[in-house]
Amino acid sequence: MQVVRREGESFDQMWRRFKQGVERGGLLRDMKRKRFHLSKGQARRLKMKLAQLRQRRRQRREQGSGSRGRAPTRG
Repeated sequence: MQVVRREGESFDQMWRRFKQGVERGGLLRDMKRKRFHLSKGQARRLKMKLAQLRQRRRQRREQGSGSRGRAPTRG
């Protein structure tokens, strides 16, 4: 990621542009993902585990969307 300083741009503005570019490019996410080697089996198990977590969250959200966890009101 390379950022060239613009005319009249402060360091803070340039730093913000750099951080946004890194986030948009997914550079940090990719580095964290590749930090440790995973075998194909380990990657498959991790992928299945994360899919199950997403599915449970989605079900919980859909199930509780009616009352939003509030007590019913009288009257």
